[in-house]
Amino acid sequence: MENMEIYEKVRNVPLEAQKPIKGGRLSGMTDINPMWRIKTLTEQFGVCGVGWKYEITEKRLEQGGNNEIAAFVDINLYIKNGDTWSEPIPGTGGSGFVTKEKGGLYTSDECFKMALTDAISVSCKMLGFGADIYWQKDRTKYSDADKKNNSQGISEAQVKRAFAIARTKGYKPEALRKSVVNEYKKSIEKLTREEYDKLCEKLEN
Repeated sequence: MENMEIYEKVRNVPLEAQKPIKGGRLSGMTDINPMWRIKTLTEQFGVCGVGWKYEITEKRLEQGGNNEIAAFVDINLYIKNGDTWSEPIPGTGGSGFVTKEKGGLYTSDECFKMALTDAISVSCKMLGFGADIYWQKDRTKYSDADKKNNSQGISEAQVKRAFAIARTKGYKPEALRKSVVNEYKKSIEKLTREEYDKLCEKLEN
């Protein structure tokens, strides 16, 4: 089997298997119908259990913020090349078990099923499944989350830390605020984490 053979066959996702995400943290990204992966795995390698298979290595619940609980599933995906099974292709998927909604806390009885589906998608990504979508956007849910967090400004504790550093260097609070506005065109509270880190580095040096 050539190195890029599978990748080239599974990189494109048909339009009918794509769904734009219009709300929430992942708004603007594309959701891929999980059955497309199952169909494509079957097309490329054979029936599940014969040409491809997976094993669940761990299921767990982890406490999050605001009394929320997340469910995670770890798997190993295997594909068959001729008569030889591949080495394990790991994948970890997650979903909400207890989530906070407008009406209060909601408990999902399908969290492990959804986490398993997510884990299979992660393993499939290693083979190139849907690569054109991920590559075209040049972004993931993780980078989007980073950008969102980065755009919300720094915490009150971080602002206080910057003023504390400034005081040790002989700067008055008013002078620091004016300097920040002149350089970044915004107040210190609106700095991104990257801008804040650069500011603190300058103050310390």
